[in-house]
Amino acid sequence: MLVAGIDSSTQSVKVLLCDADDGTVVASASAPHPDGTECPPDAWWDALGKARDLLERADAVAVAAQQHGMVALDEDGAPVRPALLWNDTRSAPQARALVEELGGAGTWAERTGSVPLASFTVTKLRWMAEHEPENARRTASVLLPHDWLTLRLGADGPVTDRGDASGTGYWSPAEGRYLPELARAALGHEPVLPRVAGPAETVGETPWGARLAPGTGDNMGAALGLGLREGDVVVSIGTSGTVFAVAAAPAADPSGLVAGFADATGRFLPLVCTLNAARVLTSAAALTGTDLDGLAARALAARPGAGGLTLLPYLDGERTPDRPGATGVLTGLTTANATPENLARAAVEALLCSLADAAGHLTAQGVRPRRVLLIGGGARSAAVRALAPALFGTPVTVPEPAEYVALGAARQAAWALAGTPEPPAWPAPPATEHTAAAADAAAAGEIRARYAELRDTTPTADRRPGGPRE
Repeated sequence: MLVAGIDSSTQSVKVLLCDADDGTVVASASAPHPDGTECPPDAWWDALGKARDLLERADAVAVAAQQHGMVALDEDGAPVRPALLWNDTRSAPQARALVEELGGAGTWAERTGSVPLASFTVTKLRWMAEHEPENARRTASVLLPHDWLTLRLGADGPVTDRGDASGTGYWSPAEGRYLPELARAALGHEPVLPRVAGPAETVGETPWGARLAPGTGDNMGAALGLGLREGDVVVSIGTSGTVFAVAAAPAADPSGLVAGFADATGRFLPLVCTLNAARVLTSAAALTGTDLDGLAARALAARPGAGGLTLLPYLDGERTPDRPGATGVLTGLTTANATPENLARAAVEALLCSLADAAGHLTAQGVRPRRVLLIGGGARSAAVRALAPALFGTPVTVPEPAEYVALGAARQAAWALAGTPEPPAWPAPPATEHTAAAADAAAAGEIRARYAELRDTTPTADRRPGGPRE
């Protein structure tokens, strides 16, 4: 028996065909998506169609896709506008207004597990209501990207799962139900929302007769693909950085730093997201006239602490902490330490300090780390792997690079096929273990303290050219 897992991300769609018994990948395919922060949903379907031959070999299928996207449909089920994606930040003013109007950050955290930011679906609905009132009026139902693809594949009506629903801003992880009054307050009327299926439920059948699982969000898919257990903390270094963990109880952080999501199994997935991750490395590589491997080599050639250089890596604004207008800051530069090696080291240390801060926010919400797993494109950096254990204060496990979101979707499809109480026990991915070098461990406290001082003393106003200044 074969199962297919689909990862429909911002940049592309990836499909894995796997053995249902043990998760062995037997075939794969991919196709690009249009660039940008909004996308016609049909573009996702067209890209997925390029893997049709592979998909039709599967006995069960599931879709994991980018969270938070707004797919607004009219009464006939047609999109009223291109989908707004998670990385579209135009709704930041609407996010602030909704938080203030509906009880403040503490109330939102208690009711929905999260304090909505511009990425959340609920804020995008309010933006559409204010800026495109005719489109808002025509909107009869609202789906997420994975819901839309699942429906096109043959679901018996609009359906979602608790993991992806928990990122909308109008579903309660603690209560396991929609809060339709929040969607109504954002859009101006109450839209039809997809049914929330059980974790391993069969929600329909594809045209070629495969069983269709409910699917989930991308971070929930990655957790399934990695086989996470309680206490496993994942640090994913991609375009953005995410730090998340499987937990038994829901999170509710009134600061808004921790999003209290649900996972795809019936548990919870508290998550912290940073806007600046792997691009910190690519930007530093460009500044020092090298590639990513060259940057890693230069960083490892420098001493811990980068000769006194400290970088605040908020190159494109930041989400954690919430500083959308921030820019990067480099301090401590002298004629003695102005070397490519120190700049490379400062960039790697800054990236890891930012992600270590994120992991600390999870700990404050009751997560008790058992181990740290490092994944994503940035985990391929030899310098990141070498310096992470010291700055995280714990040994780090680096699983072999793989398409874990698509693998998690495939595992959910196998779960629906098996009909068992728990997901199939696929083998853990091969991994390497990394511990801190003595010199790195000795310097870690000073590096974290220096970073924290720069973070806390940097003005939070918009520092971009032409922006307001403090």
